[in-house]
Amino acid sequence: MKEIKFYKTKTGKIPVKDFLDSLSSKHAQKVIWVLELVESLNQVPIQYFKKLKNTDDLWEIRARVGSNSFRLLGFIDNEEFVVLTNGFSKKSQKTPKKEIDLAEQRKADYLFRKGEKL
Repeated sequence: MKEIKFYKTKTGKIPVKDFLDSLSSKHAQKVIWVLELVESLNQVPIQYFKKLKNTDDLWEIRARVGSNSFRLLGFIDNEEFVVLTNGFSKKSQKTPKKEIDLAEQRKADYLFRKGEKL
């Protein structure tokens, strides 16, 4: 079991929360259901939680409602937490490079600031 945390910027914004708030109620409910699966299952099916290839150890939480696909990117911190950095509606087969780059930047920022607190 892993706890899900949302990345918070230096200014206090929480990008994944803002993304979830932008979704319709039906879509948000499905994404939250998938988040609960990730938190509660020791082995999450790949259709919901998958490691992204060719990244700095990023993971993707996947939710689908009809023809709409939603993705939340993040990373695993100390085997205990999944820290989600950003979310988006997926329009194509490939995860957009700009979303991967953003997740990697936020991961680096999170780990840097976490190190400052130690």
